[in-house]
Amino acid sequence: MKNILVPLGVSKHSISIARLQYAIDFAKELKATVYVVEVFKELPRSGSLPSVNKTLKSITASSIEEEVAKIDKKGVEVIALPLEGELLEAIPKFNLERSIDLLILGAERSDIKNPYFLGEISGSLLKNTEIPILIIPENYVFKPINKVLMAVKSGVLKKKNALTPIKEILSTFNAEMKLLQVKTANFLPEDSKFDKDFGEITSSYKSSENATLFQGVLEHLNENYPELLCVFRRKRGFFAKLWEENTILKKDFDSRIPLLVLRGAD
Repeated sequence: MKNILVPLGVSKHSISIARLQYAIDFAKELKATVYVVEVFKELPRSGSLPSVNKTLKSITASSIEEEVAKIDKKGVEVIALPLEGELLEAIPKFNLERSIDLLILGAERSDIKNPYFLGEISGSLLKNTEIPILIIPENYVFKPINKVLMAVKSGVLKKKNALTPIKEILSTFNAEMKLLQVKTANFLPEDSKFDKDFGEITSSYKSSENATLFQGVLEHLNENYPELLCVFRRKRGFFAKLWEENTILKKDFDSRIPLLVLRGAD
């Protein structure tokens, strides 16, 4: 995990500074580079406008640098990167160029008046990107990861290297992972089979029967007290509602610890 990307301006209801500091602290442990990005929109190219666009890029770069200056970089390489266009298009494009290993987003503020866990842009990134995503709660301060709870419905992995990010995290922090299999109403016999990669990283296993994966997670979070929750992004699994809307409501999901969302199996 060498390249971590942190987008600014994703939501007016999430705090960038705390998330950025978490990303720096996290990257330091993994010896990774952090790209801090913000988008700007180029004007149509005509007449003297190329110089105007150059100025817009420079202004955006300065804006990123101002945010970066507010945090302790702790020796981590932090690169301010203005990206042209819409964030939902610019990030996948940049990923093709630099191969981003992790995207760090912030959950919406815990204000009772704000009903969302993820806003529209963050939710869209989670829905559409193939990059593993780490979602940080509001004002969450970095702490070493000793325990991880991974919740799954099926033990079948259909995507190569799907577990690579969590493997690296477990190795870096010398952490233990508990695997929780939640059997819902649509549980199939073949879901009981586990890919051998799970066996390499699992310290303990438990199964439960619940109406949804999220209910199973809630039931076991207080029992395990993990520093990280890990799930797969699946069209018919966790965050199923996300495939209907680009936002996630707190009533559908909320987390007070970082949430790692890996690429789904389908």
